[in-house]
Amino acid sequence: MRVAVAGLGLIGGSIALACRERAGAAVAGFDSDPAVRDTAATMGAVDAVHASLEEAVAGADVAFVAVPVGALEDAVARTIAATGEDCVVTDVGSTKRAVADAFDDARFVGGHPLAGAETAGIGNARADLFDGATWYLTPNAGSTTGVLYERLHRLLAQLGARPVAIDAAEHDRLMAVVSHLPHVLANVLVAQAADELTGGDGALVAAGPSLRDATRVAGANSAIWGDIYVANADAITAALTRFQAALQNAAELLGAHDRDAVVAWNEDAREDRERLLGTDLLGGATKELRVAVPNRPGVVAEIALALGRAAVNIVDLALAPSPDNSQGVVRLWLLGEDQARVAAELIGDLGFPVASA
Repeated sequence: MRVAVAGLGLIGGSIALACRERAGAAVAGFDSDPAVRDTAATMGAVDAVHASLEEAVAGADVAFVAVPVGALEDAVARTIAATGEDCVVTDVGSTKRAVADAFDDARFVGGHPLAGAETAGIGNARADLFDGATWYLTPNAGSTTGVLYERLHRLLAQLGARPVAIDAAEHDRLMAVVSHLPHVLANVLVAQAADELTGGDGALVAAGPSLRDATRVAGANSAIWGDIYVANADAITAALTRFQAALQNAAELLGAHDRDAVVAWNEDAREDRERLLGTDLLGGATKELRVAVPNRPGVVAEIALALGRAAVNIVDLALAPSPDNSQGVVRLWLLGEDQARVAAELIGDLGFPVASA
């Protein structure tokens, strides 16, 4: 398999390393910074490095666009124009609606790996960065080619990730709550603390561990986060509005001085946190389903999105076309009997015959 990576920072460099080490792929890379290109070549992240995006992606089977959100649409457009009809093009941007709306192309599948590190740059790239990480995919239910979606899904699983299909707008709403809003709150918290805790000589009087932990992401890389805040401003603003209402409720609760109610509120928060973190744990045996489908664009994406909306994760998938290529069977592996049962019901509702293997 030939893989191209445009943008060789922490994420792009890690994709390149993982593709080489875990998928046995030949990897071509591009970065606009010559120093980054040199580092990527020296550390063995790529088999070949190129001075232009077009040269890097030519002939690729899978092309990853790993550039900042603000440069994403231009880079994706150039990648699609420079690759063949049999190449699946994806990105790693943390906002998805704008890029999904911009490219109604059967070869493009938006993506976003929920992975990262405290450090950035190609020098910190590592092949195990995506182990166990959710990797959101936003296929177009009306056009995405099933064979290309399968290729990308299988490759991401080889990298150690868990691919999950999701609608682009729903992705941005979710990220506003679980990622972008916490960054906004960290910025506000640290600014308020600086105002409250700065003495007359400008020195910080005190800062406890709770403040330190809660503001770890404050002032995150502005070159990246400036674009994210602007690209997902509507969803972040909606999340902030809901948060303001929750803060007002908390203020009223504390103002009532009802200890039992405060303790119940605190316990609810603990249970909510445990439940949220628990949704990230997977384990157990898989169950195979076989779905008969017509050969038309978007059918695999339609199934994947339906399961993704119901939080049913596809562990693996494979396509088996009929001899005349008019129809085929999608083989899906789900985690356990419960997820397989839900998946079978959802797929049946879509009108596709489904059977257990």
